[in-house]
Amino acid sequence: MTANPYAANDLACTLRSGSLGRDDALCLDLHDRGETLTFGAVFAMAERYANALVAQGVAPGDRVMVQAEKSVEVLAVYLGAILAGAAFVPLNTAYTPRELEHFITDADPALVVCDPAGEATIRGLTKGAVLTAAADGTGTLADAVAQAKDGFEAIPRAAGDLACILYTSGTTGRSKGAMLTHANLASNAETLREYWRFTSEDTLIHALPIFHAHGLFVAINVSLNAGNAMIFLPKFDPDTILALMPRATAMMGVPTFYTRLLAHEGLTREAAKTMRLFVSGSAPLLAETHRDWSARTGHDILERYGMTETAMNTSNPYDGERRPGTVGFPLPGIEVRVTDPESVAPLGAGEIGSIEVRGPNVFEGYWRMPEKTAEEFRADGFFVTGDLGMISEDGYVTIVGRSKDLIISGGYNIYPKEIEGLIDDLPGVAESAVFGVPHPDFGEGVVAAVVPGPGSTVDPDAVRSALIGELAKFKQPKAVVVLDALPRNTMGKVQKNALRERYAAILKG
Repeated sequence: MTANPYAANDLACTLRSGSLGRDDALCLDLHDRGETLTFGAVFAMAERYANALVAQGVAPGDRVMVQAEKSVEVLAVYLGAILAGAAFVPLNTAYTPRELEHFITDADPALVVCDPAGEATIRGLTKGAVLTAAADGTGTLADAVAQAKDGFEAIPRAAGDLACILYTSGTTGRSKGAMLTHANLASNAETLREYWRFTSEDTLIHALPIFHAHGLFVAINVSLNAGNAMIFLPKFDPDTILALMPRATAMMGVPTFYTRLLAHEGLTREAAKTMRLFVSGSAPLLAETHRDWSARTGHDILERYGMTETAMNTSNPYDGERRPGTVGFPLPGIEVRVTDPESVAPLGAGEIGSIEVRGPNVFEGYWRMPEKTAEEFRADGFFVTGDLGMISEDGYVTIVGRSKDLIISGGYNIYPKEIEGLIDDLPGVAESAVFGVPHPDFGEGVVAAVVPGPGSTVDPDAVRSALIGELAKFKQPKAVVVLDALPRNTMGKVQKNALRERYAAILKG
């Protein structure tokens, strides 16, 4: 048996294990560039990148932050950072300078890799090194790698060492850095590989972003652990996906992928005949979409449930009923329970309450926020997810809502408080309430209800325009409504459920 060269580094060892002795096998089909890379080439590239990072001053335990378009170079930064013993910190490419300032100040990265267009902004925000990476592979990162040596001895990292920090918004609008360890990511990759039956014979269509847990810690980690090929696409495009489907066996996507493919006349049973698995996550999949997909392709989409702090928690079965509207069963080794939000007492089958999880996938806590971390964990180690749901008599988990008013649009988490704070600061605005309503493409869309101050008027278009430079596009309201007053209960709390019901159809036109 071939020895694993990264045996001392827990996560790197897991990611390399699927390709040991298979260096000549296909790892990445870079469809947009017309290039392919073998596993040997990918890990040799990762080792050069690790050397380049070290040359930039990155030491074990440092943070390596990336805000750049999806590319094989960004993937190599991720693998190189893990090999170098650093913590990888991916950021959404849509974040504005105002948002970036918090992430950079909080994470204090030793190195930031960014798009060339954002270099000046990033340099003004960080004390660390800055390298640029364009989507076509050019930039100062490529220059640094060209000067780097081949070969790298993986820095020893144990199961409990920090591997990545993923930022997730809080109800106060302040983003929190979820600390994921080598064991968190390694265990989840191995569990999902086995549960979803991935082998070296698979070819995965990868059209997800890689600043997100779904595209990076599920799709890539599982594929590397299984040793299967990936068709690595810069973005989702229905025409491209359908053209490539006969060469693939699996695809992971958000619900938007499936609704857009369903709108394409090229989606047929014949087009999907080589596929064995379609996975959906990051946002709720409508039961209607599940049924329509089954009718058109003969495949039942496998829906699962995860979150930034835990990676994947549950999944519909590979064999057995993939029940529409549910997220399936707890994954092996992971415990899921439903408790009363007030008393914390366990609830029975079919009763709605707070979803809590415990297992090797659950993060260590929030970066530099010990008090917040303590608030989110029970004494017995269960993490309070903030989601509301229930477990059926036969064990299927259903998510019915979110106790913290989280909006999930296109697979991205959005917390209203951040948006409300910006709207409330606009001239003529007395107060606002931001909430999510059904959206035919993104699952949920952001809507803002705004109350003008005394003697003032508010133009909905002006509100939306004022937020363009302040918020990432996916956070910006898709509709703004002006009200005389917000609905409140007897305690004075804004009743967002009433707003959601009243404007449920506002984005369906």
